[in-house]
Amino acid sequence: MRRADRLFRIVQYLRGGRLITAKALAERLEVSQRTVYRDIADLQASGVPVEGEAGVGYVMQAGYDLPPLMFTRDEIAALTAGARLIRAWGGASMARAAEEALIKVAAVLPEAVQRAAGRVEIHAFASEMTDALRDRLDTLEGAVEARRVLTLDYRRADGAESLRRVHPLGLWFWGKVWTLVAWCELRGDYRMFRVDRISGMTVEEDRFRPVRGRTLADFYRRCEAEGAPPLPR
Repeated sequence: MRRADRLFRIVQYLRGGRLITAKALAERLEVSQRTVYRDIADLQASGVPVEGEAGVGYVMQAGYDLPPLMFTRDEIAALTAGARLIRAWGGASMARAAEEALIKVAAVLPEAVQRAAGRVEIHAFASEMTDALRDRLDTLEGAVEARRVLTLDYRRADGAESLRRVHPLGLWFWGKVWTLVAWCELRGDYRMFRVDRISGMTVEEDRFRPVRGRTLADFYRRCEAEGAPPLPR
């Protein structure tokens, strides 16, 4: 790894605002701790607001901005393809954000790299994504973020309909189908609901708090233990 790339990555790791030890940085960068100490000293000497000391750890002051980012060809392809996928399959707000992200990324790239981004021939088209479905995804995402209880009118694959009161935890994308991961009060367990089978939805004023055994992290652990997530019904 070039030294310039290593310094850039150190700054990236420190931008989270959390204390990171030289040992942890050395392991991530696959260099010696002595090299990390030297790099940190060089960053501090060049004006990067890194604070801390050997044996304790390092942290960077909030608000520090990096100069325009540089990306490899593979990184550009990944960013461009990811943004195009969200633009095609995401909610209305997500799609707009993906479009804006592409514009912002292009704005900080040199002209030659901009042309490389334009040559990424990875595209996505989603005829199944209606405006109603996009708006529903935005509403669900907002409920997940705000931890607002939802009441769902849901139609199962067999046509049976039910009314569910759930705690929305996250959204999963399965290639052509979005599902809501939630804690279902009726079943007293996790359930996955296909977003395209939700016929009605009410965002309630009630909020829920994370409870041990009912969080998204607990759901992930269960999936790992069982080898697969529960499929939506």
